[in-house]
Amino acid sequence: MSMHITRRALLTGAGAVGALAATSSIAHAAPAPPRVHVAGDSTASTYAAGLAPRAGWGQALQIFLAGGVAVRNAALSGASSKSFADAGLLDAILATMRAGDVFLISFGHNDEKDDPERHTDPATTFKTYLSRYVDGARARGGRPVLVTPVERRRFDSAGHATVSHGAYPAAMRELAAATSVPLIDLTALSLALWDSLGVEGTKDHFLWLTAGESPNYPAGVEDNTHFQAHGAIEVARLVATGLRGLPILPAPAFRRLTTAGLPDSLIVWPA
Repeated sequence: MSMHITRRALLTGAGAVGALAATSSIAHAAPAPPRVHVAGDSTASTYAAGLAPRAGWGQALQIFLAGGVAVRNAALSGASSKSFADAGLLDAILATMRAGDVFLISFGHNDEKDDPERHTDPATTFKTYLSRYVDGARARGGRPVLVTPVERRRFDSAGHATVSHGAYPAAMRELAAATSVPLIDLTALSLALWDSLGVEGTKDHFLWLTAGESPNYPAGVEDNTHFQAHGAIEVARLVATGLRGLPILPAPAFRRLTTAGLPDSLIVWPA
């Protein structure tokens, strides 16, 4: 056999090696980072620039996540666990969910309302609807996390923060225990935060603005349910810290959890 190797043979061999290397690189490529999906109500939803400084904790959550972990916030103002699912928004999230994605599920504010399109009973239909979120995520390899509803700004005559969600947080805790779903007890965490801040200290967390303070609220506003930027950031910190402690995401996925005084400008308000 001739020992002569032609230029064409060398090129062909080099091409084969290159193709093999590329195939090997694809086969060993790092998996895409998980996403964090949020299903919830107005306390979590994203607000446009025309409503700033109003913001939801889901809008602020990206501030505390790193390593390519992206937040996909689908929370909708006015939504309950029932109306969100009935409108097809749950199906829309599940249609894009990848294995390993985290699914934060937080309802209660509007499930409480006396509205047939939104109301659920904490002992029965609330759990039934939440189970659809949990089961749907698990069927796609996602990681559901139940998040009890954030507390409103309510204080008793002695200046202590008080509860406002009735049996809904307990129902969510019961469902989490019964189905082995991780839980972030945002009700308890936020209640403790509001109590520590007190009646006056909570005003710069909730959407309390004096007349002329913001061009988007020229007459001022006193809202004891929704947040301005600072409050959204601090509630998002509670959620992110709770998520870090489960653990579901690796430690490098988190940042700034203990950094005080984060500026409002870290929040993105879409046009």
